[in-house]
Amino acid sequence: MPEPDRSTVTEPEVIRLHDVCRVFPAEPPVHALSHVSLRVRRGDYLAVVGPSGSGKSTLLNTLGLLDRPTSGSYELDGIETTGLRDGTRTRLRGHRIGFVFQSFHLLPRRTVLENVMIAMIYGGGPRSGRRDRAEAALARVGMTHRANFPPERLSGGERQRVAVARAIVRQPSLLLCDEPTGNLDSRNTGLILDLFDELRDQGHTIVVITHEDQVSERADRRVRIIDGTLTEG
Repeated sequence: MPEPDRSTVTEPEVIRLHDVCRVFPAEPPVHALSHVSLRVRRGDYLAVVGPSGSGKSTLLNTLGLLDRPTSGSYELDGIETTGLRDGTRTRLRGHRIGFVFQSFHLLPRRTVLENVMIAMIYGGGPRSGRRDRAEAALARVGMTHRANFPPERLSGGERQRVAVARAIVRQPSLLLCDEPTGNLDSRNTGLILDLFDELRDQGHTIVVITHEDQVSERADRRVRIIDGTLTEG
């Protein structure tokens, strides 16, 4: 039997936003997101670009299940999330989304290996194999040689690599990155972007929220948000 033509295979959608609005009560009301629709398929590498106050943070919080839209629908991995109870949303977030933040958020009194393992402890799941999975995640980001170091002995670029390992250790459906190079110099920015390229090639779905052209230009696809409205390109 001949092999299927992979070019015709359509990957399933990890993110599907439809007509999402987020309105914060004020006088007058603040329309942080205005009728936003977005689809991201498995294996996509998407950059969301916009200036301060454009709605990037609100979009990030919505995609990360940290906030609920006022109206519209958000499906993550085919699961409609807007009507879920808080506990269910928390479990879904823990299992399906890996976060990478600008400020790393590593625990100072834990080793690099322990920082990665903590993602599995907080997320639940079997205890057996946690160390092996954490070591495998560190190997994927080139940080095995720093496994027993505390974070304060690492450079900024190394800390961000550890943060990426922590984000991918549970094999999430979505890697959601908030200004991931904002605290890095140009050399380490390039190294982190190289790492994102590798993760994309390995099949990870990546969404990067950024205001930096150097970061957004590395993505396969770019959308722009201005005044809560999303446009392609």
